[in-house]
Amino acid sequence: MIHSLFLINCSGDIFLEKHWKSVVGQSVCDYFFEAQERAADVENVPPVIPTPHHYLISIYRDKIFFVSVIQTEVPPLFVIEFLHRVADTFQDYFGECSETAIKDNVVIVYELLEEMLDNGFPLATESNILKELIKPPTILRSVVNSITGSSNVGDTLPTGQLSNIPWRRAGVKYTNNEAYFDVIEEIDAIIDKSGSTVFAEIQGVIDACIKLSGMPDLSLSFMNPRLLDDVSFHPCIRFKRWESERVLSFIPPDGNFRLISYRVSSQNLVAIPVYVKHAISFKENSSTGRFDVTIGPKQNMGKTVEGVIMTVHMPKAVLNMNLTASQGNYTFDPVTKD
Repeated sequence: MIHSLFLINCSGDIFLEKHWKSVVGQSVCDYFFEAQERAADVENVPPVIPTPHHYLISIYRDKIFFVSVIQTEVPPLFVIEFLHRVADTFQDYFGECSETAIKDNVVIVYELLEEMLDNGFPLATESNILKELIKPPTILRSVVNSITGSSNVGDTLPTGQLSNIPWRRAGVKYTNNEAYFDVIEEIDAIIDKSGSTVFAEIQGVIDACIKLSGMPDLSLSFMNPRLLDDVSFHPCIRFKRWESERVLSFIPPDGNFRLISYRVSSQNLVAIPVYVKHAISFKENSSTGRFDVTIGPKQNMGKTVEGVIMTVHMPKAVLNMNLTASQGNYTFDPVTKD
């Protein structure tokens, strides 16, 4: 399925490549560079680029392009999901998915890619299983390996690899059993000049940190689960029970993972914690104008709003701005117009 993988930074340099079948030359990336030049922004590069002999399917994560080379026709979302798994694995192993971290741990990166794909087909993509196969890097382990010449790759196949619960490693033991769940929500809204909400929607995720011994079986229920739309589940979720009872029932992975992501589109139930009012005016026969924005917390929310950051994207025609703020700090970048 996947013949090759190229990692490209924002400068257009290919700093890592991996081939599972025949070697594909770097010249195939020229089609990607051409599409990148035509795109207005790095995030607007087409995720699927057809070439005369291959398909290039890519994602953009942490200022890195993950470009995969496909020779046969496959579902693009399948490849995109795998590329995100690769980036998530690097994040989990190295603490960050950056060019520096990948270069500093290039041996482990190649070992991970070798285990995650077997002859181009996904094999082991769960972090818990990979950590049993390939130990995460530590200073002590690096010193020992350099002296003894040993490898990070384990000698035995993880037991979870052959079970029907591949996302959880076997033999987990903790002195203190604990489980934490973080509900993180972002509100996308359109507000008119009077401060009234025209459109509002919530994009949310539930991140979990599980440190439980053995093989725990958890259930998580909501006050009103019918509000959740477009729910995306971790593979550990029992989908049939969610369909019948709207209850999250699962045997969790060990450590940090994303349990679900969802959307709330019921506009009447989306409470915006701040009010925003704005006014735009232009002077006649002049190239100058005035833009006033007022933002503050709503008194009926009952919670303190902290760490407010307001970003205003100005048109490219704007050359300079004179800013005045009643509170806080402000900056204007003439390059990005923010």
